[in-house]
Amino acid sequence: MRLPDFPWDSLVPHKRTAAAHPDGIVDLSVGAPVDEVPAVLRQGLQAGANLPGYPATHGTRELREAAVAALERRFGITGLEQDAVLPTVGSKELVAGLPAQLGLGADDAVVIPGLAYPTYEVGACLAGADVLRAEDVTALGAVRPALVWLNSPANPTGRVAGVEELRAAVDWARERGAVVASDECYLGLPWESEPVSVLHPEVCGGDHTGLLAVHSLSKTSNLAGYRAGFVTGDPELVARLLEIRKHAGLIMPHPVQHAVLAALRDDEHIAEQRERYRARREQLWKALTSAGFEITHSAAGLYLWASAGEDAWQTVERLAGLGILVAPGTFYGPSGDRHVRVSLTASDERIEAAAGRLS
Repeated sequence: MRLPDFPWDSLVPHKRTAAAHPDGIVDLSVGAPVDEVPAVLRQGLQAGANLPGYPATHGTRELREAAVAALERRFGITGLEQDAVLPTVGSKELVAGLPAQLGLGADDAVVIPGLAYPTYEVGACLAGADVLRAEDVTALGAVRPALVWLNSPANPTGRVAGVEELRAAVDWARERGAVVASDECYLGLPWESEPVSVLHPEVCGGDHTGLLAVHSLSKTSNLAGYRAGFVTGDPELVARLLEIRKHAGLIMPHPVQHAVLAALRDDEHIAEQRERYRARREQLWKALTSAGFEITHSAAGLYLWASAGEDAWQTVERLAGLGILVAPGTFYGPSGDRHVRVSLTASDERIEAAAGRLS
């Protein structure tokens, strides 16, 4: 099996350069949270610490009901069944395993965005399926894929797809019998545009058939270290995934389930974290544009999609000389060759340091 090279390995020399800066590195290359896990979530984790038996693959009914309630309260998603919520060990393992778990193989094709989170392609490769890149799936014409990945707000660009665009993609996929998987882990981080779920009634008409939405608690709740996410949507598809995951032992641990339950019931910690990212975003945006960068899209999510009008790797090298590490746009697709992705996930002090160096 031939997998793509792991992109971040190629950043190692530039990371060394940035780390040699007298004031230390400002690492804006990955979307890993640096702020504290909220106290209410740590209390939830502790509440589940003394449970020696095996947890259920499907999670507790309490957790599933909390997920349904949170999605309706936060994003206006209605009509979900609690049985159609399935906890995952973070969202990345679900993204990487979904094509194989859906039974895709060498005769199938997976559509991913033109600029995309690399794990969409990896998941198709693990299943032996072909990969097609398209920003607009409806432009693919008569192609009949088995799986279509959507991602709004998008990684790396922060682009937000509107209701009509999402509805057109869903209709196109349904006409071809394709499953639509929507990666919505940045849905709770709106800035200039309000993103909408593929499960929202304005998009799908209240019919979740053939649709899956993937959610993560890493970004909005600082739970990347807990590996906490879930998938929901079509009850039949979720039931198929549940059966496979029971056999494979892909189970969210008891303590993490308790932390997730606390996170789904509490909106205050999400609002507080969003405001931290908002302030960091404004400071970085101003510094980058003052330094001659053009920022496109970036209307939601954790990243600024920036271009200095030069080759992406030249920008990476130049910023590394300032002690700032960013990701080249080529990590996400060939059309990213003149952009870099700048993450908001650094402390206030490090963001301020980056802004000072850019100025």
